[in-house]
Amino acid sequence: MIRALDSSSQRFLADLERIQQRVNRAQRQISSGLRIAEASDGPDQVGELLAAKARLDRGVEIRLTLARVKAEVDTGEQALQSAVRVLERALTLGVQGANATQTPASRRTLGTEVQALLEQMVALAATRVEGRYIFSGDADQTAPYTLDLAVPNGVSAYAGAQATREILHPAGARFRIARSGQEIFEDPAAGVFAALNALRTALENGPSVPPGDPDYQTQFDAQTAAIEQALTDLRKAHEHLDVELGFYGTLENKVEEALNFAQRLEIREQNLLSAIRDADVTEAALALSQATTHQQAALAARARMRRGSLFDYLG
Repeated sequence: MIRALDSSSQRFLADLERIQQRVNRAQRQISSGLRIAEASDGPDQVGELLAAKARLDRGVEIRLTLARVKAEVDTGEQALQSAVRVLERALTLGVQGANATQTPASRRTLGTEVQALLEQMVALAATRVEGRYIFSGDADQTAPYTLDLAVPNGVSAYAGAQATREILHPAGARFRIARSGQEIFEDPAAGVFAALNALRTALENGPSVPPGDPDYQTQFDAQTAAIEQALTDLRKAHEHLDVELGFYGTLENKVEEALNFAQRLEIREQNLLSAIRDADVTEAALALSQATTHQQAALAARARMRRGSLFDYLG
């Protein structure tokens, strides 16, 4: 038979249980490093903690997305820098070809090099990052162009789509992160492919009669005029590509700024979360020491009392 405890013993056991809870709580904080590991550790702060964790998770997601976009934008800028250099080389070849000292054969040789530049431009338009064609707009699983010398601009019809993708700045605004290949390479007033292919065909299509024929000089002059017209178109295309390159340069800076903003925001949210959740290990160790001391003192004091032990109540 178990006899009921008197009120003094009940108070002692309740106090001892509270001290043990303090010991347990301090030990958990020291071992886990967390002041709030479960809802019961801080019921009044659970809502605040969950909100801080949600903000941090969202910030991390935005930062990771920005990092991927940065790689894409950086690659896009590099591709357009190369495209500008391709046009500059084409302009050099065109100026050489327009010189009246050139022969139809030397012009054809220059035309062959321009065709190689056109092929290089098509390859640059098909630049990929993480398996995505970055100049294909929203249809980024399809190469935007293929070489097709049978058509006036030297390439197939644009196989991509409009570029409508946007990204969220950590501050809340959204901004566009790409241009389509059609916008970059097929501007109606400054088509890059069309200008390159026009120069190629002008260089390759020389007089159909041999030197000395009465029509030779007329045809040679017509070829020269066609080369010069192609050069005019190439200069327009070069100016247009410079504008597109500027877009990507500005976008690169904007993404970099957004990424830095996201990193600062993430650190702030981590600090806020830490202030709510993390334990002060020094304070926890002191609390453990004090609780252990109180526990030992309580047990010692109880032992000195001239009354039966807890086992006296058990029968």
